[in-house]
Amino acid sequence: MAKLLDRINDINDIKQLKTADLERLAEEIRDFIVETISQTGGHLASNLGVVELTLALHKVFNSPKDKIIWDVGHQSYIHKIITGRKEKFHTIRQFKGISGFPKRKESIHDIFETGHSSTSISAGLGFAISRDIKGEDYDVICVIGDGAMTAGMAFEAMNHAGHLGTRLIVILNDNEMSISQNVGGLSLYLNRIRTDPTYFKMKEDVESILSSIPAIGKKVFKTAERAKDSLKYFLLPGMIFEELGFKYLGPVDGHNIDSLISVLKRAKNVDGPVLIHVLTKKGKGYRPAERNPDKYHSASPFEIETGKFKKKVDKLKYSEVFGETLLELAKKDKKIVAITAAMPSGTGLDKFKKELKNRFFDVGIAEQHGVTLAAGLAANGMKPFFAVYSTFLQRGYDQVVHDVCIQQLPVVFAIDRAGLVGNDGETHHGVFDYSYLSHIPNMTIMAPKDLLEFKEMIKFAVDFDKPLAIRYPRGYCSDLSEITKSYKIEYGRGEILINGKEIAIIAVGKMVQYGYEVVGHLKNDNINPTLVNARFIKPLDRELISNLAEKHSIIVTMEDNVKIGGFGSLINDLLLELNYTGKVLNIGVPDTFIEHGNVEDLYDLCDMSVEKIVDSIKSLCKEV
Repeated sequence: MAKLLDRINDINDIKQLKTADLERLAEEIRDFIVETISQTGGHLASNLGVVELTLALHKVFNSPKDKIIWDVGHQSYIHKIITGRKEKFHTIRQFKGISGFPKRKESIHDIFETGHSSTSISAGLGFAISRDIKGEDYDVICVIGDGAMTAGMAFEAMNHAGHLGTRLIVILNDNEMSISQNVGGLSLYLNRIRTDPTYFKMKEDVESILSSIPAIGKKVFKTAERAKDSLKYFLLPGMIFEELGFKYLGPVDGHNIDSLISVLKRAKNVDGPVLIHVLTKKGKGYRPAERNPDKYHSASPFEIETGKFKKKVDKLKYSEVFGETLLELAKKDKKIVAITAAMPSGTGLDKFKKELKNRFFDVGIAEQHGVTLAAGLAANGMKPFFAVYSTFLQRGYDQVVHDVCIQQLPVVFAIDRAGLVGNDGETHHGVFDYSYLSHIPNMTIMAPKDLLEFKEMIKFAVDFDKPLAIRYPRGYCSDLSEITKSYKIEYGRGEILINGKEIAIIAVGKMVQYGYEVVGHLKNDNINPTLVNARFIKPLDRELISNLAEKHSIIVTMEDNVKIGGFGSLINDLLLELNYTGKVLNIGVPDTFIEHGNVEDLYDLCDMSVEKIVDSIKSLCKEV
């Protein structure tokens, strides 16, 4: 039998299909996604869970006239496949291929770009308000997960939308997961709705009964109103959303296309904001992803038959080292607590969560709260470590300034996924943290060059009594022990790894490994640079840099942060202060958003690969 998917080239082809055909197409799309992602890697479980929902959306609504806005956006693969990008789907998240997130430049059906969580309702309300001001007529649909709904921003937007009363459809895609298991009061509330069958069965009858209660006389009226409120809170699901001004519809089976089409059509006729509660299963249709949706959230290439990941490296990842080292220290020091924002596995804290659960706190997708929670813990004598991806700490910037640094509280920010992270692209690269942290008074910033140094920095952090950030990359740890004299950490002090002449390369974090390789290449051309591991971004080792400036006519800085306001900028300021007259070369991320792709390709794109750095230094030598 010929595949239906072969005949689907755009959304108009979807609109011609009957329910049975859509169900068959859903299974074909699942197979297509599993087959492709097994080769390329990508967000698997979240996409397998929204196949029927995506088909129903495009069956009922008319994109791009109707605006479909995906929260986070990593579940938009099906949307991409049926809006004209099926033939390019094999390039998903690959260098110069299509993005794993909505991209306006890719398609007129990608209405709003996302990558961070909990933005869809705010953006959707902006579209709805502008629609009303311009006198236009179309629907705005925001698809948001139950994990994303834990963020305050989502409720800020709902509060505003309910107040305005404008037409807006919010689809709550409830799969009980963000990346890991969801946490918090809202999760428990949704679970009660999800698991109690009487809620949905009684909803229509109760609404009918309540609407028919007569209002006769003042006292009877007040009694009836109280009775209505009591019955509603006791019997009806979704009251929290109703109180915010939304009409609540659901819960509805997110894998039943008929039910989805029916409820979406009903929502179109609601004159005001409406929330549809859709129940889906993350990883639906592929057993390994159903059983372990967190492992297949952002999956590496894998074998379809077994589900086993293809890439195995006999090295430790930085996140693993962090989790194991912190757990070891916490067993000896009862003041140590660990905080994560919905990333216990990604940040390496899953073992800590299991063994010291009373000192582990998952705040959900709420980085602002996570920072200030850490501040409160520190103010009352605890030693909090907040493990957070670099790109997500941006969401808690104000709290870092006001709640941690002004009060000089000993919070440790364990900043994971720093630098260029690869296939997730612009929204996930952690290339701004040196810049947005280094100008905050009372903040100390460190970056390890390798595994052993990372362990020593974590130990150093336990006894440090002021705000501290330890910043480290995604992936496997380097080993530079053969050129390291001592791993002892002294506050504000860097180290010379290789003594040379004329050229001093001052590298930090991951770029120290690159610097070591650069030195090796340059020696082949009889150029013998000095290699320095800065260790500290703030404060700089002024004495060391002053000595380097006296003895070297070229100074090269190397970082995996944007050059503007970064590590190199701090050294430039110091060299100006020292009246340095030599040449300076700053290696770092240029002033542009960097696309998605393989990390090595992206470093080369930014002139940060070993080969490009060697060429840049050679060119500068010729000038001198």
